[in-house]
Amino acid sequence: MAFTLPPLPYAPDALEPHIDTKTMEIHHGKHHQAYVDNLNKAVTGTSNEGKSLEELVQKAGTISPVVRNNGGGHWNHSFFWVSLAAGAGGAPKGKLAESIAAEFGSFDALKEKLAQAAISRFGSGWAWLVEQDGKLIISSTPNQDNPLMDVADVKGTPLLGVDVWEHAYYLKYQNRRADYLAAFWNVINWDTINKRYEEAL
Repeated sequence: MAFTLPPLPYAPDALEPHIDTKTMEIHHGKHHQAYVDNLNKAVTGTSNEGKSLEELVQKAGTISPVVRNNGGGHWNHSFFWVSLAAGAGGAPKGKLAESIAAEFGSFDALKEKLAQAAISRFGSGWAWLVEQDGKLIISSTPNQDNPLMDVADVKGTPLLGVDVWEHAYYLKYQNRRADYLAAFWNVINWDTINKRYEEAL
């Protein structure tokens, strides 16, 4: 069965003013759609046809660059959209909040470390909050790689991913990646992130 573009779980303008409508329309309808289309073309007629997205991502080091890049792009963006919500933001709760305090000292310290990972990622890529063997770790990956991949420097269960490709923010923020990252905290769906953490444990 061919891979398909998942619908946004909210209207394209729902994350205003933090993420603008035009960016959401292009990011989802053009960029993510292109990853899906290119992935379908790349696996058709090959041994990867019929494999799940998770299977492809987990063996990224042994598949072609086009499948790795577009498979990663499809997985990362599908994960990203549901990590956000209108009227969200705030702070994590429960076990995740306790683990953040224990691991990083405070929620503000986590925000600083994740922002630094995102700002220092040269070129295009992602910054991640990852669960690994009961610990919380911050990492970043280039291009469309992620912590599930066998090629990742830091492997684990992704809890939150921040897209720092320019197409995620350039229309509104231009070269001000730090401003985009500051606004990003206002649209994080912590209910989803909390649930991912509980499942990972």
